[in-house]
Amino acid sequence: MEKQPSIETSNFWRIPSLGNMELLHANYVKQTFPRHTHEQFAIGVIESGALGFYYRGENVIAPQGQINLCIPGEVHTGQPATDSGWSYRMFYFEPQLLQRVASEVAGKPHDIPFFRTGVIDDPILAKQILQLHVLMEQQDVPLLEQESMLLWTLGQLVMRHADDSLVLRTLRKEKTAVFRAQQYIQTHYTQNFSIEDLALAVYLSPYHTIRVFREEIGMPPHAYLRQIRITKAKELLVQGLSLADVAQSAGFTDQSHLNRWFKRLWGITPGQYRNSVQYK
Repeated sequence: MEKQPSIETSNFWRIPSLGNMELLHANYVKQTFPRHTHEQFAIGVIESGALGFYYRGENVIAPQGQINLCIPGEVHTGQPATDSGWSYRMFYFEPQLLQRVASEVAGKPHDIPFFRTGVIDDPILAKQILQLHVLMEQQDVPLLEQESMLLWTLGQLVMRHADDSLVLRTLRKEKTAVFRAQQYIQTHYTQNFSIEDLALAVYLSPYHTIRVFREEIGMPPHAYLRQIRITKAKELLVQGLSLADVAQSAGFTDQSHLNRWFKRLWGITPGQYRNSVQYK
């Protein structure tokens, strides 16, 4: 039997660099929301329990693992659908963002996507949305990674579940653009540049830049950036620099940021690597 939480918790924050996108991570037991509307898209995933809500003329339930969604201006409610309430992670963003994503996916102007249903059963996309939300809680995530993961996830949402017919732009070989992107990343790896900056440098849209880079290199631009930073860190560690200096010089937010990703990619800490290669 699922244990009923004894208290309700909520954490709400905004991200100015992403157009003041608002995020909510909450656990509600008795909370109820009366009929209301949002000017933004509201999209999230139920982590546990179940959310019940009135939406588009009917009462629906979003259980654990499913995506709940509300389009701008649509009247809806919110209440627990189980005795234990529900826990969820929510995104609130302007409709123009989803319109931009749809346009970049199609490679031509597109209207704001429409979603008829308020509950989506898509475990793969739900996992992506949850991972993205957790990512947005971290303070040391590069802007390139935040934006890229956001655009990619929303692109999957509109392609797989929008009611509008959306045909993915035909992918052409863009070796020159990808080469330019690699050069840009290798030159600006110490900076917190955006996907917009990278896209401008290669003359493609942000979404198409991510897509062709993934196709050609086998990883998205933000993963390539991380790899370049780790490579630079290794070079500096061989020279005997302090871990704090290495982190700063290689473009990491701080030493803990360097430690986390070095260990994840190499299986050892930066200190272990430095000690193993010095004086040999």
